[in-house]
Amino acid sequence: MSVEITGKSKIMFVLADPVDHVRASAVLNAYFAGIGEDVATSPLHVRPDDLPAVVGAIRHMNNVVGFGVTIPHKVAIAALLDEISQNARLIGAVNFVKRTRDGRLVGDNMDAPGFISALLNRGCTISGKRVLQLGAGGAGRATALAMAQARAAELWISNRDPVKAQALADAIQALHPETKVTAGADTAENFDLIVNTTSLGMLSDDPLPIDVSGISNTTVVYDIIVNPPVTRLMVTAAARGAGTIGGKAMLDEQMALVADFIRR
Repeated sequence: MSVEITGKSKIMFVLADPVDHVRASAVLNAYFAGIGEDVATSPLHVRPDDLPAVVGAIRHMNNVVGFGVTIPHKVAIAALLDEISQNARLIGAVNFVKRTRDGRLVGDNMDAPGFISALLNRGCTISGKRVLQLGAGGAGRATALAMAQARAAELWISNRDPVKAQALADAIQALHPETKVTAGADTAENFDLIVNTTSLGMLSDDPLPIDVSGISNTTVVYDIIVNPPVTRLMVTAAARGAGTIGGKAMLDEQMALVADFIRR
């Protein structure tokens, strides 16, 4: 499906580094076309050192209505905005920014509600479950908070940087003392739900972020990577009879939230 872009079109970007994995622009374009909105979205390759300059330039682009934010900018972007939502503040990361008519930039985070909706719409509940989360970056902050809000019984956070994992675990524990939050590694078979929020799986030769050879068919593996739509982790888990959910499900759930956000 082609998108006709004219001078009347509203423009959006998706800021990332690298951009090869970005699928959000295609999903957004399809969604807006489906609801009759003249909005065109494109990935924008922005290296971390260039982020302040790019954000400053967007303030002066009068036909830009907003931009998505993905790896590795979700945390750094917050300091460059005029305002962020309470949800984004709690998460400590932003994944979408609205540009107002006067050039103000307002950030929010759609990851948490999109993540939970994708689970619920597939008949998966979190309340009372033991969850292992891999990764403690921008997306990981959102998913960890979402699972604690959904009353997971226990949440383990594993990250290659243990200090970062502990900091996130402490922050989530303070907000939700009813969920036991632990930083550290554990074996996959001890959990009801395994969530991968790392970038491992984007490349075909990436190692698995965790060994899932011992899981049972009662485990659900949720890999929030969008491209490829089916990762090695998902294939390996499915071979064990486990349920799997890919990142596009989470992304799809965010489309209506983004549309509503830029209209407000």
